[in-house]
Amino acid sequence: MSTPALFAGFGCRRGCPVETLAVLLRQTLAEHGLALNALHGVASIRHKAREPGLLALAERLGLPLICFDAEHLLGFEPLLSQRSAAAFAQTGCWGVAESTALALAGTRCAAPRLHVPRQVLGGATLALAYGG
Repeated sequence: MSTPALFAGFGCRRGCPVETLAVLLRQTLAEHGLALNALHGVASIRHKAREPGLLALAERLGLPLICFDAEHLLGFEPLLSQRSAAAFAQTGCWGVAESTALALAGTRCAAPRLHVPRQVLGGATLALAYGG
């Protein structure tokens, strides 16, 4: 049986360094016994599409950064492990990392599922979802 595709959703403060994002990803994969080569995509919210740290991480991984509008992300709210009123006030969705991971996984399958809920390091958040 093949390993399902794994998708990373990131949220971050403006100017978050690529190294913070990379360390968060490495630590999260290691803590959950997941391989980097299982990662098939990197996602965030639309207003982070030009965030230098996210773009640099995607380039380092050899994956495109796929960004979603907040309105699209609202459809994943029932699948979130937590809902942040602060995130909603800032972005229009209830959790950037989890919502974007699920949205990207949802491009591969009809029933994406959260595998690793929101993890935090410095000004960065990460969640991992399975799809396909």
